Order: sequence, then C-alpha cells, then structure tokens
Amino acid sequence: MLRTESPTRPSSIDELLDARLIARLTQLDISSRKVFAGKLQGERRSKKRGESVEFADHRPYVVGDDLRHIDWNIYGRLDRFFMKLFLEEEDLALHIVIDASASMDCGDPNKFLFAQRAAAALGYIGLVNLNRVAMSAIGGVARADDVDAESIGDGGVLSQIRNLRGRRRVHDASRWICSLEPTGATDFAESCKRIALSRQGKGVMIVLSDMMQKEGYETGLRYLVGHGYDLFVIQTLSPQEVDPTIGGDLRLKDVEDGDRAEVTISAPLLKRYKANLSEYINQLRTFCARREITLLTVQSDTPIDTLILDYLRTRGLLR
Repeated sequence: MLRTESPTRPSSIDELLDARLIARLTQLDISSRKVFAGKLQGERRSKKRGESVEFADHRPYVVGDDLRHIDWNIYGRLDRFFMKLFLEEEDLALHIVIDASASMDCGDPNKFLFAQRAAAALGYIGLVNLNRVAMSAIGGVARADDVDAESIGDGGVLSQIRNLRGRRRVHDASRWICSLEPTGATDFAESCKRIALSRQGKGVMIVLSDMMQKEGYETGLRYLVGHGYDLFVIQTLSPQEVDPTIGGDLRLKDVEDGDRAEVTISAPLLKRYKANLSEYINQLRTFCARREITLLTVQSDTPIDTLILDYLRTRGLLR
C-alpha cells in the first residue's frame, strides 16, 4: 500500500461535509443498544424517573416529597396522595477515536481523509442532539530507526478534545479534526488503555481505523469494550488494499515501523494476499461479535452519505 503523496488536507467543516449532507444529518440521532444514565439533562430517554414533561407513572406519597408533584385529581377521587412520575431525558456520551497513524495516510481516496469526514459527520449528529461529545486521535509513536522522531502525546494518544455539547461547538470539533496530521505508528493497546481510563460517563464509542496493527487489536478492543460503552468499529480500507494492482520486483518499506522486504509480486502471491486479508477480516469480525462489538468494514471510496445514511443506520448506530 503506497502512502498518498502530498494529500489534500481539509481546513474547515465546509471541506469535510457539504451543505446538503449537513441538512440530512440534522434529522438523525445517535442510538445505543444499551440504556445509559447521563450526568446532564439532555435529549436521551432514560429508564430513571425524573422531571421532564412526559408523564410515566404514579407512586404513593411519602413524607418529604415535593408537594408540587402531587396528583390532585387522584386525591379528589381517592382522598389519598400520589406523586406524578415523569420520564427523565438525559444526555448520552459519544466518544470518537480516530486512528492517525501513518498507515491511514494511504490509498486513493485517502483513508485518513475518509476517517476525518466520518468523524465530522458523527460528531455533528452528536452535537446537534445535545449529546456530550469527545474525540481522541491515536498514533504518533516514533520508529526506532528514526532519530528525528519523538513520541507525541501520552501513551500514543496524539490529541483529545472533550466535553463538547451543542450546535455552537461544531466548529470547535471541525477545527480539531482538521488540525490532525497522521504520523508514526500506533501502540494500539496502550492508546486504548489511556482512552478507557480517561473517558467520562457511559455511552457510545466509535473507532475509525484500518485495524492493521502488527501487535494485534485484541487487547486494545478489550480495554474499550469494558466500563459499559457500546462500541462500534469502522474498519477503513483503501480499494488498493482490497484489490492490489501492483506487480513485478519491488522493495517495500513499512511506513510505520520502517520494516523492509524485497518481494516479487505475481498472480499466485496476490491471490494468497487476498485470501489472507479476507481471513484477517473474518477473524476481526468473529472477535467483535463475541464481545458485542459492532464491526463495519468499508472502503475509502464509499460516499460519506452512504456510510452515514445507509450503513450505520442499518447497523443501529443512528436513527
């Protein structure tokens, strides 16, 4: 997989999402297979009883209850005090994790640009629905043979932005997304551990990555799936990774760790590569299914509106 030469980087939300798509995103909301209790009053219906405008049930009055919530109609009929209960609307935490390692800066269309656009769309949906939104970028771990490189961030977490809420924070989120620059390798397990320890509340977490980690993805995903989060993984591959068109004698270098190999690309080798890639994806899918992680594997040439409006709605992430 060849790294994209001089890729075009977006600089604003207008370059990430077009106006027609934004208008359609406004009609969507984040959904979860789990019911969570948020910290702030919001738009999410909870099983807890609260003080919204939607009536839920009655319960007998006990000393100390707020007299404003007594149902006087029932008192008039039964001569007994009953309290009115309401469904409480609470906020949902949405955490988006973007793989900003060097392997994402590959392909045509560029995988990292695809991840940026997907993150912008999902973040926008979360913000306009008054959910609490956080974003993390992972990557930036220096190669051992790169004397000029240094580890960026803490434990492979390049950058984070947290506690965004409301439509007015959309531009803050888009500026953060546009500021990211894919670099280095990813210590996936350590990065996920840091994110798991720093996240607040409970909710939905979305990981945007090619999931091509040499050290494996298992430990990292185990960190993320714990503590009550509903985890979605959007594995992004380029068309050239799925169906390579290269051939001949090549000297290859890994863009992340600098490993080198000389290979002769032939038809039998390409056939074996495709079989190995298919098996790798199937193993990832099986791992995720056993842990109630939703996995979606897409190519970077997938239109963002198709990803959001079709694929993710079908998988239950959006409604």
